[in-house]
Amino acid sequence: MTEARARERIRVSSLWRAEGRTLSDKGWAPLRYWLMWYAALGTAVAVFYVILTPIWIGLRVAAWIAEFKARRR
Repeated sequence: MTEARARERIRVSSLWRAEGRTLSDKGWAPLRYWLMWYAALGTAVAVFYVILTPIWIGLRVAAWIAEFKARRR
C-alpha cells in the first residue's frame, strides 16, 4: 500500500470514528445467514470426513500394500 493510500485510510477511519459510529451500528446478522452458514459448514464437514477421508485412507493403504509387496521381491 502506498503512503498516500495509507494516509487516506487513516483519515477516513478517523472520520468514521469521529462521527460516533461503532460496529454495533450495523446490528445483528439475520437468522437466515446463520442458517446458511451452518448448513454450508455441516455440508463441508460431512463431505470431508465422510467422503474424502476414507478415500485418502484407502489410497494410503493401497500404497502401503504396494510398498510391502515391492520390498518382498
